[in-house]
Amino acid sequence: MGGLFRRRCPKTPEPPVDPEFISDLFAPFGPVVERRMFGGAGLYREGLMFALVFDGAIFLRVDETSIPDFEREGSRPFVYTRAKSPGKIGRASLSYWRLPERLYDDPEELAVWAERALEIARRKQAAKRSRTKTKRDAPASKRKPNRRSGA
Repeated sequence: MGGLFRRRCPKTPEPPVDPEFISDLFAPFGPVVERRMFGGAGLYREGLMFALVFDGAIFLRVDETSIPDFEREGSRPFVYTRAKSPGKIGRASLSYWRLPERLYDDPEELAVWAERALEIARRKQAAKRSRTKTKRDAPASKRKPNRRSGA
């Protein structure tokens, strides 16, 4: 009976990147938590996602001020497809760019880039909280109607 159960249950997928490798790579930066998501994994610190791992590559969070540095390194944005079928066109993410190859061999410099990615994640979270607070504080006449209540 145990064999039948094993044959019917799908095998647990392998992690996108070895967690020990991630831990060693980011050691100078500090502790990192890896959480699986959408066929890849998010890399978190302080509860904020500052990087993602997909197809064995690491992508760091970016903004308009950091993208030129990634471009100078020959890096590219994270590209995803909406469906896993042939012929679907990939879409570039404006939020994550591939970790420059040289940083895999330079953990100290990687820590600098990771800290900048974390700071970008902090700013994005703060901006999101500010927008939420502004919406809550807006006069009732300026608020969008709540779809659930039908109001």
